[in-house]
Amino acid sequence: FAKRCLEVMFLHKYSGSTDRATPTQIGVFYALVSILIAFGSNYSVNTISSAPSAEMYAMGTLCFIVGIIGNFYHHYLLQQLRQSSKNAVTTKYVAPKGGLFSYVATPHYFFELVGWLGIAMVSNQLNVYLVFTSMSSYLGGRSVAQNEFNKTKFDEKDWPRERKNLIPFVF
Repeated sequence: FAKRCLEVMFLHKYSGSTDRATPTQIGVFYALVSILIAFGSNYSVNTISSAPSAEMYAMGTLCFIVGIIGNFYHHYLLQQLRQSSKNAVTTKYVAPKGGLFSYVATPHYFFELVGWLGIAMVSNQLNVYLVFTSMSSYLGGRSVAQNEFNKTKFDEKDWPRERKNLIPFVF
């Protein structure tokens, strides 16, 4: 939750205007999910097993770290695009490049999901796996919409039609 707040305050540069309701709803959602995870961690009824194995804990921690770093890096790449188009006389959409943008429309969503999977693995709570599943559905839908939008904005050279939505080489 804190990571998301810091990104919005210091990293994100939105290309258009947005009403206050949308970021407020997203912030409330992330806050509620954080509370759900913290609250659920005190009850064994939400636990799939008593505790994750050392290997599961290590893999979850690694997923979380890779997810956070990958998400930040791709948000940084998007921020750099907006920074360079801000200096232009007219603002225009520019196809993102670098990182996994050559393979998928929304690598920042992919890495956010890797981070959520890591949290689920470390917590080993059913409700966190359900949060991961719901985030996968939500971000999967958003990635499809983003890829379709990009296909209408850019030509084949800048945005190949076979580019995947979220998961490299798969979806």
